[in-house]
Amino acid sequence: MTDSDLHVLVLAAGKGTRMRSARAKVLHEIFFAPMIVHVLEALTALQPASTRVVVGHQRREVMAALEGRGVEFVVQEQQNGTAHAVLAAAPELQQLRGTLLILCGDTPLVRPQTLQAMLTAHRERGDKLSVMTTMVDNPFGYGRIINDASGRLERIVEEKDATDEQRQIREINAGIYAAEIDFLFSALAEVGSDNRQGEMYLTDIVEIAVHKGLGVHGYCCSDPDELLGVNSRVELARAHAQLQKRRNTELMLSGVTMYQPETVLVAQEATVGRDTVIHPHVTISGQSLIGTDCTINSFVQLHDCTLADGTEIPSFYNG
Repeated sequence: MTDSDLHVLVLAAGKGTRMRSARAKVLHEIFFAPMIVHVLEALTALQPASTRVVVGHQRREVMAALEGRGVEFVVQEQQNGTAHAVLAAAPELQQLRGTLLILCGDTPLVRPQTLQAMLTAHRERGDKLSVMTTMVDNPFGYGRIINDASGRLERIVEEKDATDEQRQIREINAGIYAAEIDFLFSALAEVGSDNRQGEMYLTDIVEIAVHKGLGVHGYCCSDPDELLGVNSRVELARAHAQLQKRRNTELMLSGVTMYQPETVLVAQEATVGRDTVIHPHVTISGQSLIGTDCTINSFVQLHDCTLADGTEIPSFYNG
């Protein structure tokens, strides 16, 4: 059932210069799909009333990649910070009521269960704003969570604006927000660009809410890997490996044998039956349907294939 009081905004307008690529960051593929597609699939389980994607850099390519996914697009002509990106959607969103879930298109590991848990906590407390946080060993580059003496969220300080003492804080901003729409756009009207980046930070709305005495809380995710933001090819590989591990763990728990799962790729859309054995260096993609008690030997690639129960595929087969 559609959640009529939930709307989603995915920020995907940036260039992603650290990727060292001519391609828009959110279009880089991870585990058989552009990273932004993984974000949208995580959101599907929430059944929001509407989903909008803010596009800018290479917007035609991003829009083409998401065609048919039931999302609306908002164009951010100039990229002037995360608050500026959300303001680009103001003409449409500020007419709505309910909660706006804001997240970035470069967080392909986020799970729907985590997003739902954050939303549930946000609504049960009756907050105007909730911020997803997590604890990391190396917080370099992330906005730091500043709590008051009672442990309540007070503000977020970006890396470049933080003091040496604040840079030691390990709790970081994950860039995911649940905000009540009636509060959000009034707060954004107060956001300036007086910082070292000269940008409009969405994080400023935390301090604005606190000063107004409104309900604002952090929601700490226990798994920092889930909130990995992909900003480089190194992080791209890390995210791919995590999604591969999740999928293979799911299959092995369902009765599939894998001898070297770190070398096996099985698309989410593929089906693999119980007691099937998959040897190292195998890729199964597309809508493949693998029966029960099959054996797939090493160095095999299967795409949109159907295997009857008990089938054995020899090594180096490609079909």
